[in-house]
Amino acid sequence: MNKHAVIALAGTLTLVACSRHDHGTVPGTLERERVELVADANESILSLPFAEGAAVKPGDVVVVQDRELSAADLDAARAQLAEAESRADELKNGPRNTTIRAAIARRDNARAQRDSAVRERDRLLGLVARSLVSKQDADRQSAVADAAEATLREAESDLRELQEGTRAEQITQAKQAADSARATLKGLETTASRLEVRSPIAGTVDALPFHVGEKPARGATVAVLLATTAPFARVHVPEPIRAHVKVGTTATLRVDGIERTFKGHVRYIASEAEFTPYYSLTPADRSRLAFRAEVVIDDQEGSTLPVGVPVDVTLDLAAP
Repeated sequence: MNKHAVIALAGTLTLVACSRHDHGTVPGTLERERVELVADANESILSLPFAEGAAVKPGDVVVVQDRELSAADLDAARAQLAEAESRADELKNGPRNTTIRAAIARRDNARAQRDSAVRERDRLLGLVARSLVSKQDADRQSAVADAAEATLREAESDLRELQEGTRAEQITQAKQAADSARATLKGLETTASRLEVRSPIAGTVDALPFHVGEKPARGATVAVLLATTAPFARVHVPEPIRAHVKVGTTATLRVDGIERTFKGHVRYIASEAEFTPYYSLTPADRSRLAFRAEVVIDDQEGSTLPVGVPVDVTLDLAAP
């Protein structure tokens, strides 16, 4: 084919394409809503209850990850919460009478021990003055008397704290500790529940990138679902007819391999072109701009159409 023939053929194809666009017919492919489910934890996959191509309902478990480590963390968090709540209740209710009586007994015993140690110290000091015992013996007893005095002061302080009751700031701090432990437990429970990756929609399993035993990274896609809602055609509207297309514009769809046509409407059209910005182009170049659009199929019979199939969409440019 010579150079002039190539130029002529290119011109013919351009005219044909322009003619199709002038009549509002644009090519595209059938698509469905895709939902990607991700792993919230770096744990091994234990099971995949559904195979690729299987139908799922909202709430169905699609991927199950190992919960052993999570269970241990939950047990520890529950124990910490129980301890914090018990401490908060104890401070709020105050000491029991038996606790106070026990503290009084400890104080009285410490006082008796102190008095006995002081009497023995004074006795030894008197004997030292009479040179009947060594000063070292008296010094040792003095140390015992001092220790007994310290024990008594500590017992009296403990009893005084119990009798005066818990300070308000102590109760507040205990409540805050319990709230923190409760929040930690709730967070762990949420994370544990997400180890069972559930379907949020009714659809089909399109892809399972990982196998049982593999350990996906946190945030990795572990399942891809296709919604069972009506499919839509993804097309690119050329710039010459963009001004006539808006959300709600009706359309007729012709799917490859199917004789009948389907009715639909534009549910979305981009406000910006996907290619070079128009303000940097000459008027002749702007005709090559394209705006991504989605045309949903309204016919009930179209709900079973497969994705990825080529489709021609004729837009009703005369529609208001």
